[in-house]
Amino acid sequence: MTARVIDGKAFAANVRAQVAAHVARLKEEQGLTPGLAVVLVGEDPASQVYVRNKGTQTVEAGMASFEHKLPADTSEADLLALVARLNADPKVHGILVQLPLPAHLNSELIINTIDPAKDVDGFHISNVGLLGTGQKSMVPCTPLGCLMMLRDHHGKLAGLNAVVVGRSNIVGKPMAQLLLGDSCTVTIAHSRTKDLAEVCRRADILVAAVGRPEMITGDMVKPGATVIDVGINRIERDGKARLVGDVHYESAAAVAGAITPVPGGVGPMTIACLLANTLTACCRANGLPEPEGLTA
Repeated sequence: MTARVIDGKAFAANVRAQVAAHVARLKEEQGLTPGLAVVLVGEDPASQVYVRNKGTQTVEAGMASFEHKLPADTSEADLLALVARLNADPKVHGILVQLPLPAHLNSELIINTIDPAKDVDGFHISNVGLLGTGQKSMVPCTPLGCLMMLRDHHGKLAGLNAVVVGRSNIVGKPMAQLLLGDSCTVTIAHSRTKDLAEVCRRADILVAAVGRPEMITGDMVKPGATVIDVGINRIERDGKARLVGDVHYESAAAVAGAITPVPGGVGPMTIACLLANTLTACCRANGLPEPEGLTA
């Protein structure tokens, strides 16, 4: 068996096109332009690249992009004051504070100061609680992207056995909540799960988000299962640096029915869903219907 490759790059391009079409209609019919504010503290190289890509794709979707780049020694009081100003700005519908923050800043405090309605990362404790109780919330971007791809591949997910390997607040836990919301039977596993291979082999949907390179191998995959690889790990192989996922791609692809590659799988969906969340936040703030197919 050769797995169908789920092309996250192409899927993300389609999501961005849908967002852009909705934004164009909002501008024409309502005179509204969704706005995304991104706050970067310090000069972490990876974060700088990520923020630049977010800004570019925000503008390409027809949205307003507000970038705030602050020095690494910015005080907590100054950062909180900026967040308060963005909360009060009617032109800003989404606020994202890029993580990680410098060590002297309390990330939890900063994130929970963001207006939950503008928390397009879905990290605010209120949004976490709403998602966990099955209520309308802002959903973390990476799990939302995974859900979109799974719905596209399977149609209805109800009744499928899903195993999520990883228990982080950013991916593992919200991914499990989303799958529960679509009536999957969900198991959360992790690096300390007893007989992890056997647990994984029961999965019709296997989501790997554990942060360990190539930890999930082909013998852990149920024949015909859908494998979503959230991991992005930089390793050295044959004297060259390369990116690999949490899944050993070659062995898993020989068994699975469908699989996401790394790179080019889940990764591109994160920014696409950030734009979708900003659009959703704008619609909710103005009492307008939410865009179909772009929310959980």
